[in-house]
Amino acid sequence: MNGAISLLERVGIATVSIHSQIPHSHPSVAMGLGPERRGTGTLVSADGLIVTVNYMVIGAENVMVTFTDGRQAPARVVARDFTTSLGVLQVEGNNHPHLEVTSSAAASLGQEVLILSSLGAEKRCADTGIITYLGPFDAAWEFVLDRCVCVMASANTDRIGLSGGPILNSKGQILAFSYLNFPDLLRPILAIPGECFLSGRDELVRHGHRVSIPPRLWLGVLSYTLREHVVIAAVVPGSPGEKAGLQQGDLVLTADGNEIHERRALYEAINSHRPGERIQLRILRKNQVHNLEIAAIVVDEYLG
Repeated sequence: MNGAISLLERVGIATVSIHSQIPHSHPSVAMGLGPERRGTGTLVSADGLIVTVNYMVIGAENVMVTFTDGRQAPARVVARDFTTSLGVLQVEGNNHPHLEVTSSAAASLGQEVLILSSLGAEKRCADTGIITYLGPFDAAWEFVLDRCVCVMASANTDRIGLSGGPILNSKGQILAFSYLNFPDLLRPILAIPGECFLSGRDELVRHGHRVSIPPRLWLGVLSYTLREHVVIAAVVPGSPGEKAGLQQGDLVLTADGNEIHERRALYEAINSHRPGERIQLRILRKNQVHNLEIAAIVVDEYLG
């Protein structure tokens, strides 16, 4: 990217390292997220608002941030957005260097971007990359984005603290926030587009969550699509799915009477309900068909 060095000098000071501590008793720890999490956050306002990814702050008891000059400060969890998986923190102060968040609508395939991430404490890592995919995304853990940004970094290596780091255009604006790093795939960095924050910023700051859109409903399963069938890969302990008798290896035939051939269709069926309403699943287990009723809950109720 032309001018990457000068750009880095300008934007680097607006990033922080994040160290979150979560009680061992919190459900997210048993789900594999661990009691200590390290990642990156980006200052997006002079009064200390920091955007990161949601799993950095789920269940957080203490959050400490480190600036590029080595200063450390406690951060308050402002919001957790389970619909987009963004998290918002805030540190004290009114004159923080910060970056502008912009929509990814103008982004294009092949566009060069700058990627920033924390290496712990005041150290940062910068890399250039290109946008390789813009479009819908769904994941095994009941997560859906109508639009995501995928980036191929120039150095295809694991990056400590990549989660939550900004992906920037040539103007130093945040196009997206790094969510996950898949170094073995053709789309190694999955990012949440900037408009996910822009569209809900006021609600997140005021209420701590989105209020103008329906909450994300959740069964507590991991799933994958195999030959036009959805297979349950795992069931979260204590989740609605487990309580209803759903098991690992179950093959989902229908949801509310409609055939299910892909994972996203299952998620859409779940979220067509209201919290507490029962979803009718027809599943195949060991060559026998079973009918299950599962009351979906708002995911915040389990992980909040």
